[in-house]
Amino acid sequence: MTPHSLKPYGAILAIAGALAFLPWLAGSFGLTLAIGTLNFMVLATAWGLFSGPTRYISLASVVFFGIGAYTVAVLGETLPWAAVLAVALLIGALVALVVGLATLRLAGIYFVIFTFGLSEMVRQLITWYEVNVTQSIGRYVFLDISQNQIFWQLLALLAVLLLGAVALKRSRLGFALRVIGGDEVMARHFGLNPTFAKLGLFVASSSVMALAGAIMAPRWTYIDPSIAFNATLSFQVVIMALLGGMHRLYGPLLGALLMSALFEILGSQFPQAFSLLLGLVFIVIVYLLPNGIVGRIEAMLARMRKPQPSAKEVLGNGR
Repeated sequence: MTPHSLKPYGAILAIAGALAFLPWLAGSFGLTLAIGTLNFMVLATAWGLFSGPTRYISLASVVFFGIGAYTVAVLGETLPWAAVLAVALLIGALVALVVGLATLRLAGIYFVIFTFGLSEMVRQLITWYEVNVTQSIGRYVFLDISQNQIFWQLLALLAVLLLGAVALKRSRLGFALRVIGGDEVMARHFGLNPTFAKLGLFVASSSVMALAGAIMAPRWTYIDPSIAFNATLSFQVVIMALLGGMHRLYGPLLGALLMSALFEILGSQFPQAFSLLLGLVFIVIVYLLPNGIVGRIEAMLARMRKPQPSAKEVLGNGR
């Protein structure tokens, strides 16, 4: 590798190292907001890692986030914390593998509908199990995990995710995924295996979401299906990625940073109308920023760099 090719890795590590001091500088409210923002950054980036190059719109983010959270609720007091995180990662990967094998041959609106239905099905199954088997509707979580530790774990997860995303973009698999997103038939002519490539990335993306759910679980002292599998989370993640621009690595990061603050305001000031306002935000983004903020900026820069015709060429075209 050349020094120039190592710059993105160095920048990610440097920024993560600087942010690691934030828990000692921010107050209680600032740390809470930072944790929520980091969580959305992880989820939106993981979502964009799969949906960006393949253009598959998944609404199953909450399924894997909830799996991670419930893993902590079930095993948090019986296993060491590192083992709980490993189990959450493994379960998320196995569920994603099964779901991917069953659904990634679908495309377009069919994939969107299936992933949305999957989140509701999982929530109902967990609810049925809790009510009929455990004779309860939720679980308490009492773990000695501080807010600082949650922040650092999310920060480390985000840094690893970004490092992996940069490496993927420069790899043959990354090229394959971009070709698949454009035309799967052409990808097959190039000797690429679209199903294998999509499945591998879907499993990796979903595993990260499950790990994020596990890390966030100690923030709640009580977890039930309506909390862990709240479908609103999936729409929030999609909105963030679309706002920033899912075709660039830093797009979902930007979207998560901006929308976390907006969601905090909407949730505190208009709790009863939050879902309605969320839908309006989604409509505005789709109509006004179809390629996200990053796409709009890139288009503006491209127009600025485009050479302007000379007066002679303008007069010649007029004739």
